[in-house]
Amino acid sequence: MSAKLIKGSSLNYMHRGGPPGDAGVARAVSTDLSATMGAGVAHFDACSISWTVLYDEVIYVIDGIFRLVTNEGVLEGEAGDIIWVPEGTALKYEGEHARIFYAVYPGNWKEIHGLD
Repeated sequence: MSAKLIKGSSLNYMHRGGPPGDAGVARAVSTDLSATMGAGVAHFDACSISWTVLYDEVIYVIDGIFRLVTNEGVLEGEAGDIIWVPEGTALKYEGEHARIFYAVYPGNWKEIHGLD
């Protein structure tokens, strides 16, 4: 495997929430490129997406206001902020015109948890 450029224009967003609001996720690095990492971009606007993460996740806020609601409280990030999310965290992804980049480990979490 060698380094690869992934053009933003080639990403396909999958609808993940709304209405109300809208959420979409586009995976850029999936198991066809790496079994150990996953990465992509997402947008969240006026919606609330509940999930329990099955992986470690790092989120970089590109723009807008991104909120991660957990049992411990609300983490609110703006452009340039980074949020760390450990595996097993129950949460809600929310935002106002938020765009994020995310990276997850392990990248093959669906396979590991029998979700493929």
